[in-house]
Amino acid sequence: MTNREVGDEFEALMRESARVAAEYDSSDELVDPTLELSERHALRRVQGFSTELQDISEAEYRQLQLERVVLVGVWTEGSSLMAENSLAELKALAETAGSEVLEGLIQRRDKPDPATYIGSGKVEELRQVVLATGADTVICDGELSPSQLRQLEEKVKVKVVDRTALILDIFAQHAKSKEGKAQVELAQIAYLLPRLRGWGDSLSRQVGGRAAGGAGIGGRGPGETKIETDRRRIRDKMAKLRGELAAMKTSRDTKRQERKRFNIPSVAIVGYTNAGKSSLLNRLTNAGVLVENALFATLDPTVRKSQTSDGRVYTLTDTVGFVRHLPHQLIDAFKSTLEEVEDANVIVHVVDGSHPDPFEQIRAVRQVIEEIGASKIPEIIAINKVDVADPQTVMEILRKEPNSFAFSVRTGFGVDSLVHAIESTLPRPSIEIRAIIPYSRGDLIHAIHENGEIFSEEYVEKGTAIHARVDGGLAQAIEIAQVSEE
Repeated sequence: MTNREVGDEFEALMRESARVAAEYDSSDELVDPTLELSERHALRRVQGFSTELQDISEAEYRQLQLERVVLVGVWTEGSSLMAENSLAELKALAETAGSEVLEGLIQRRDKPDPATYIGSGKVEELRQVVLATGADTVICDGELSPSQLRQLEEKVKVKVVDRTALILDIFAQHAKSKEGKAQVELAQIAYLLPRLRGWGDSLSRQVGGRAAGGAGIGGRGPGETKIETDRRRIRDKMAKLRGELAAMKTSRDTKRQERKRFNIPSVAIVGYTNAGKSSLLNRLTNAGVLVENALFATLDPTVRKSQTSDGRVYTLTDTVGFVRHLPHQLIDAFKSTLEEVEDANVIVHVVDGSHPDPFEQIRAVRQVIEEIGASKIPEIIAINKVDVADPQTVMEILRKEPNSFAFSVRTGFGVDSLVHAIESTLPRPSIEIRAIIPYSRGDLIHAIHENGEIFSEEYVEKGTAIHARVDGGLAQAIEIAQVSEE
């Protein structure tokens, strides 16, 4: 992008911001990024971490229980603003899960304490905060080891969950399809297996065989402890779920192979959770996908057909949102869903331009894209919510990301430019043909209209004279049709 183009884009953004500001009265307060060194004491409160929930709904297949929670984060690297942004994201996750957030605490350390995450000396301070607020759960902004989880729970005397368990809980609430539920259940029990434990010696006692009134048929006989029995049953369940998912994957693979056979290009819409991916799909295709101001509102991929301005057909796929430190159990379980991204011809990476740290979101999404082997696919950065974003931040993204475009789903600003960029990036047919196709082969004419690029079309005595660009398979079919007619 040249300096002149950047300047024109900046002026357009400023005009859009001014127009939207006149229509919408925003009362959001900006976070002051300046923090005194004296505030960097071991455990401090983050202001504004309290929320009152008005309504709690039931998940489809899981009873949702309201919990009063205290959030705890360990700040090991980066600026204090990055640490607070991370905890603010944890707050949004907790609210999405249906919890009432009472307090947010951050501790400055070189690395999390290997025993209790926040350090044994500070656990008592956390315990006092829990008692003062009446919280029944502590949520840690990181993945805790089984021993950290157990020791912290024993010391604060309330339930302790980590970021991974929280995300898995949200996925469990939002999963609707049979495949989505199976994927989430597999991820949950993969997370649970190494953390399986009981109170006292209840899981370490040995059980007898059927004759001894023990585990009965399916047990390993005398000598197997209860925890061993539970672990074996969990592994059996995991094997069953993997088999079910493999069977479901066949249907998705068949549909994908059909699109490949007809050389229909695909566009995958990816991005951070709540960046506006589903809203963009609805805007471009009238897909009717659920749009909600909540994290991970979309779990099941939605594929919709669209057309370029010159008539070429392609598909748009809405995918599950990504997040920092996305649990690897979820990436493994959602492999079949994420293959929609891996097999795409173009990736439209939607970024929330109004987020306090959009570059961190871009980095987190690209990390997941790399993990699933899709890093070499052409990528378009689509900066959403520019009607409420800081124009300077949007311009910084436009300067640093060469193939980036600013738009707003809500107002329609910049959507046409984004669509043009998508169409320009789609692969084009490679073989140019000049042929007269018999009138009896209307199917070939239809295929050229859908998948080719037509330069001219004329009806003559022997058939349709057409000058177009098509792919190899269609070119071969046209050649065979001409030979058979002769």
